[in-house]
Amino acid sequence: MDLTVPAELDALCRTVRAFVEREVDPVIPEIEETDRVPEAVLAKARELGLFGMGIPEEYGGLGLGVLGRTLVYEVLGRTAAGFVSILSAHGGIGTSGIAELGTARLKERYLPRLASGELLAGFALSEPGAGSDAARIATTAERSGDRYVLNGTKQFITNGPEGGLFTVIAVTDRSKGSKGISAFAVESRFPGFRVGHVDRKMGLRGNHTSELIFENCEVPAENLIGEEGLGYTAALKILAKGRITLAARCVGSCEKLVELAVTYGKTRKTMGRPIVEHQMVQAMIAEMAADTAAARALTRHAAWMADREANVAKEAAMAKLFASEALARVADKAVQIHGGMGYMKEMAVERFYRDARITRIYEGSSEIQKLIIARAVIEET
Repeated sequence: MDLTVPAELDALCRTVRAFVEREVDPVIPEIEETDRVPEAVLAKARELGLFGMGIPEEYGGLGLGVLGRTLVYEVLGRTAAGFVSILSAHGGIGTSGIAELGTARLKERYLPRLASGELLAGFALSEPGAGSDAARIATTAERSGDRYVLNGTKQFITNGPEGGLFTVIAVTDRSKGSKGISAFAVESRFPGFRVGHVDRKMGLRGNHTSELIFENCEVPAENLIGEEGLGYTAALKILAKGRITLAARCVGSCEKLVELAVTYGKTRKTMGRPIVEHQMVQAMIAEMAADTAAARALTRHAAWMADREANVAKEAAMAKLFASEALARVADKAVQIHGGMGYMKEMAVERFYRDARITRIYEGSSEIQKLIIARAVIEET
């Protein structure tokens, strides 16, 4: 396995890091205060192609593989998580179904607008009674002539209030169980679509989630993604790759937290010495660095396998589980090293600590990742 970063990817990552440090980091206080990402930041992200990282070049995207996207998301993980969630929900789980399974007509209709960021996307799977268990979704899609009619409610959908296009998972034949679930490209302008409750969250400021409500929502039959009945399989594949890039974001956050902790530790003094010279603080820094390195190795390995079209359900689950749990440990230690100041809003570690919590829940909770891993290991043994 060769994980050498190609020169063009290295250049892209350096460009993205410069963008993060010059354009995003300075406005984080504004994002936290207003719960909005400035349009200038989003415009620059569009200009850099960050809304189309995984979309083929022929449709205006960057055409990056999973490893390429992973490297970029490591960089993006260093900055405002709410801003990055807009990008990842759009460019990952929001568009990959159309890019990989959509018909030529569906791709031509949507991918150029998605790549440019003109059209914001999301992924609508979770429901009030079905979160990580995709097989229990209640939203239905009934064929009626040249269209499907959708009914149901989706919950906690990233980019819900602002999104213009959603990959919606719905039941087309209840009698077939998981083989009776299909995926649809649903525009927010379609009759019968509306945004429900908009959530107020602990973190991820600037990124908005909401209910999506379908009341006899009319969707053209040609907007079926893949074949009817393959929606459950498609959802699992989409989520697997999404879990790898989410793990990459966790790696980037861990890396930034280590830097923040060490920098603070060099300036904060107790007993006449910088606290980084105290062994208890050094022990925490060592554990933080080890967690970061291990999470990076698992994540990049999963991405490398995904680019080779391997079944990465287990590896993606391992990366997501370990990286998100590692981030929790790293964020906690970073706050501890900062002491009382780490609990203050003006310190970046306080924001990272809040934003880290969701990573163990969304795109499949840690408990679900453990089930996926265990079942795969048992089957392989």
